[in-house]
Amino acid sequence: MSYMRYIAGLAFLLILAGCSLWQDDDISWYVGVAAPSHYDMWVINLHLEKSGERSWRIPAGHKGCCWKGDGGPFGTGGDMDPFPNLIAIHWFSFAEQKYYSILIDVPPDLQDQMRVPAPTTTQSGEVRMKPRGTLVLGLAPGGEVVVWMMSQRTNAVEVMRVQAIEVEGNPDDFSESTEGYLERSGAYLEEHGVPLEGW
Repeated sequence: MSYMRYIAGLAFLLILAGCSLWQDDDISWYVGVAAPSHYDMWVINLHLEKSGERSWRIPAGHKGCCWKGDGGPFGTGGDMDPFPNLIAIHWFSFAEQKYYSILIDVPPDLQDQMRVPAPTTTQSGEVRMKPRGTLVLGLAPGGEVVVWMMSQRTNAVEVMRVQAIEVEGNPDDFSESTEGYLERSGAYLEEHGVPLEGW
């Protein structure tokens, strides 16, 4: 009897392990970029690298959403395949008329943290446990980068904050886009300014 329980228990553990491996292999790793409303950014370069395997660029462009609230954090971007150990990002801040750049050393345990299943609500309202396969890089005025992991906005968890450095660049390169930006957000900037803290 105990032998049969042992076999049944072993079979159950093997099934669980198989399911776990299948789910892990099925994770679609994704990275997106966001910015606070009214503080638009232009991502000049978003570059990912898995040292010794692959180095690739993800087109990102204009970002004016979504930092928090009903829409965020959320950002468009591209696949992380393979999962990178380095992320470089270079951008222009329309509100500040400044350029920023940073090379982020991805924490070695971040992928394992993201694998841990989190409650995820489907469109039908069903709650399922899924890994947080998405990273969102939030670009704030002053060059602060806030990084969240999630499977959907409702289970976003902040995993790190890093400070970019201001780099050289000519704001005139974005003069036409800046005009359009100020038409949309100039009044907001006059009223609220450009906070460099509290993000």
